Amino acid sequence: MHRLLTTLGRGFKERIGWKRLGIAASLIIIAFAISTMVRTLKGVDTGVILTALTEIPPSHIALAALCVIGAFCTLTFYDFFALRTIGKNHVPYRTAALASFTSYTIGHNIGATVFTGGAIRFRIYSDHGLGAIDVAKICFLSGLTFWLGNLFVLGIGMAWHPEAATAMDLLPPAVNRLIAIGCLAGIAAYFVWLVTGKSRRELGQNGWKVVLPSARLTLLQVVIGVVDLGFCALAMYLLMPATPAIDFVSLAVVFILATLLGFASHAPGSIGVFDAAMLVALPQFGREELLATLVVFRILYFLIPFAISISIMGSRELWLSVVRPWIERRRLNELGEACPASAVRQPAQKRQAQG
Repeated sequence: MHRLLTTLGRGFKERIGWKRLGIAASLIIIAFAISTMVRTLKGVDTGVILTALTEIPPSHIALAALCVIGAFCTLTFYDFFALRTIGKNHVPYRTAALASFTSYTIGHNIGATVFTGGAIRFRIYSDHGLGAIDVAKICFLSGLTFWLGNLFVLGIGMAWHPEAATAMDLLPPAVNRLIAIGCLAGIAAYFVWLVTGKSRRELGQNGWKVVLPSARLTLLQVVIGVVDLGFCALAMYLLMPATPAIDFVSLAVVFILATLLGFASHAPGSIGVFDAAMLVALPQFGREELLATLVVFRILYFLIPFAISISIMGSRELWLSVVRPWIERRRLNELGEACPASAVRQPAQKRQAQG
């Protein structure tokens, strides 16, 4: 049996590989989401959507915008926490905030966040002497923060309201509750391992090694992820139609599952995947009203931050590539005019004459 499994594993790596499997899974998720969206949007009245947009209270939109700001402020601590964990204490918070915000918003909107976000991080952190391995460690620890926060909130939410996930995963509430308990048990086991296995907290080999945070710091890591998700879910909750009523925990469960599906699809901005998941999981709401909510949420959480990030990175590149070199050349020219070559050669000529 062991020989058979080894042979199958070797054949899988040679002929298929995890990379191809991941691409295939992403394409399947996107195709399923598109077909679901097409079926769901049949008969949708765009006029009703426009009317629903005007019915969202401006105060709720303003509060949702504040929640989005809070989410992105919390997001900046993903990279800051990772930098301190790997010992790069010389990198200031403002750099970590810039790298975290731009890499997430640009990477998530373009797609393939692992590669695009990593490239943006490397562009920013390389100015502070960090290499590709350092950036890989930051991406790993930031991803760990994301998943710990997601699993914790999802575990609590599904254990409390397991039926909230049933419309999306089509599993009985009892099974969803078992999954939730499994998520929480996995996090608890991870904490126990951190407490009892200090000497084994080091992961990686061949030049790539990262020391995982201690149990106390991992607790802070979970809090960062939970606060980030809480702000995002609250923003969506504030934009939801007033009727029928839905409690925050149920919406948070649906929101996190839809977010994870969008993340797994690697689709630009999770477009289609996130929206289809929300429409399927919340059939009690009118399609037009829910679409209006999704449109406003996309503007607040995706489009505006994306435009801000593009502007920041564009301005930064313009400064580094054009403006700063021009200023330095001009300064050198001014120094050259103030200290001409003849003035520089004159002391040398005097010394020769004295000699």
